[in-house]
Amino acid sequence: MPLPRVSRTFVDGPFGQLHCRVAMPGRIRKAPIVCLHMSPKSGRTYQDILPHLAVDRLALAPDYPGHGESDTPPAEPQVSIADFAACAWKAVDALAGCPIHVLGHHTGSMVAVEMAMQRPEEVVSIVNISAPVFTEEERARLDGEYSPIPIDEDGTRFRIMWQRVLQHRGPGMTLQMAADSFAENLRAGDDYEWGHRAAFAYAPAYNRNLREIDAPVLVLNPNDDCHDQSLRSDDLLKNGRRIELPHWGHGFLNAYPAEAAEIILNFLDGTEKQ
Repeated sequence: MPLPRVSRTFVDGPFGQLHCRVAMPGRIRKAPIVCLHMSPKSGRTYQDILPHLAVDRLALAPDYPGHGESDTPPAEPQVSIADFAACAWKAVDALAGCPIHVLGHHTGSMVAVEMAMQRPEEVVSIVNISAPVFTEEERARLDGEYSPIPIDEDGTRFRIMWQRVLQHRGPGMTLQMAADSFAENLRAGDDYEWGHRAAFAYAPAYNRNLREIDAPVLVLNPNDDCHDQSLRSDDLLKNGRRIELPHWGHGFLNAYPAEAAEIILNFLDGTEKQ
C-alpha cells in the first residue's frame, strides 16, 4: 500500500496564518500525531517521516509563527514557547481534532511539554527527540552563542550558519539535506533567532514541567548537541523512559524516516492500549 502524501495548508492563528504540513491516511484508526520542529527550522523537518507516521493516523507538522511559511509575530512582546504551543493547538483544532500525541525536536520538545501543560486532558503521550534539560550556566552560554548575527556584505551570518549545520550533521545526512536545513534558517530574516530566544527563556519551566506530566513520555536521545542534557531527564520523568540512539544524529528523521517512525509508532501504539 502506498504511503500517504504530504499536503500543505494554512490555518488562522493569533499572529496571522500558520502553515501546516499534513499527511492523511485512507482510513484513520488512531489518535493524530502533531510534530513540532526545532529552531530556527520549520515543519519541513518532518517532510520525509510524516507519511510513515500517517499509516493509520493523521500526522501534522505546523510551522511556528516567524518560522517556515507562517506569518511573523510582532517584535514586542517577545514570542514565547507558550505562544508556539497555543498556535499549535490552533492547528490541531482546525485540522486534527483531539486527543493527540505530540512529538517535539529540541525547541519542539519544549513546545510539546507546554502543549500538555495547556491542555493536559487532550494529550495521550509525548515524544521528545532530545530533552533540553539545561543548567543555568548552559542556558546563559547558549543564549549568548545563538544571539543574532548582523547581516553584512561578507556573509558572516550565513557562513556561521552553514558551519553550524555541518558541525552538527549526523550520520546519513547528505549535503543536500544539510542545504535544505540551512535554507530554513533564512526564512525569518533578521528574526531567525526568535525561536532559540524563546527556548532559552522557557528552559527552567521545561525542567519543572517535565516533573508534572502525567502522560507517558518517551525521550529519544540521538548523538547530537543535546545528548548529555537529555540524560538528565531520567530524574525528571514521572511516567517516562529514555532510549539511546547513538548511531543517529541531526538529520536522522530525513535519513532514516521508516526506522525512526517504527520506534515512535511502537511507543504511541503502546500508550493507546493502556
